Amino acid sequence: MKTIFEALRKDHDTQKDLADKLIQTSGDTSERHSLYDQLKHELKIHADGEERHFYVPLFDNDMTQDHARHGVAEHHEMDELMEKLDKTEMSSSAWLTYAKELREKVYHHLDDEEHTIFQLAGKVLSEKQKTQLATEYQSFIQEKRN
Repeated sequence: MKTIFEALRKDHDTQKDLADKLIQTSGDTSERHSLYDQLKHELKIHADGEERHFYVPLFDNDMTQDHARHGVAEHHEMDELMEKLDKTEMSSSAWLTYAKELREKVYHHLDDEEHTIFQLAGKVLSEKQKTQLATEYQSFIQEKRN
């Protein structure tokens, strides 16, 4: 049975891959549009699922509360960067600058989660919670992807 940590890491790998590919593109091309749309969709559904099925139980514990709040705040920072990208011409150098900022924010956020928040959450969540949250998270993500 998968834990919430394994489920989240799988999606983190997808996000990193899309972000890496996106910054390798140039100009207002169908490839850039496609990769950006995929990354934006993945980040949105992941943030929604993560906030509902990972961070919520962490808000109730003193050891993880501040870290969970920080993680949610970083989701909002990524949303703001995507809003900038949406308002910027894809063919401009500013677009690539914002895309690189987004990639850095994604990597920073995922690193925080995997190296700090996961360790703390592992101490406060029961084994049953870890698998139950994974099931709930994966169901949520599957529903949003279809």
